[in-house]
Amino acid sequence: MSEPPVPGDDVADVHAAAEEFERAVVANDADAISALVTPDWVLVDGDGVGGRGTFLDLVASGDLVHNAMATVEGTERIRIHGDTAVRTARVTNTAEFGGRRFDADEWTTDVYIRTGTGWRCVASHTTPVAEA
Repeated sequence: MSEPPVPGDDVADVHAAAEEFERAVVANDADAISALVTPDWVLVDGDGVGGRGTFLDLVASGDLVHNAMATVEGTERIRIHGDTAVRTARVTNTAEFGGRRFDADEWTTDVYIRTGTGWRCVASHTTPVAEA
């Protein structure tokens, strides 16, 4: 579905930012996650629109713990539009929320903007993969 990113170009840089975000989430590192998203970052999922602060607070408190997160190989698509990038991919993750385990298999769309410190995510949207 997608071509491998070429090092040193915007697509490669957005790909690297997405990988760094996945590593920070699995490390349950609220500070690292915070550095990878903009102050007004939102997560849109089946529960509605969630703010950056709520997500980071859940991670920092240990109420939300991710054990795994990975992009499914061959599903990533990145398009650059000036200083904005749109990344779509199928992402799987395993986490615990409030002590209860859940597994997710989702299509994710992330919107990135170019900043003085690299590409930062401004919005993420997840849609569960339909069961066959």
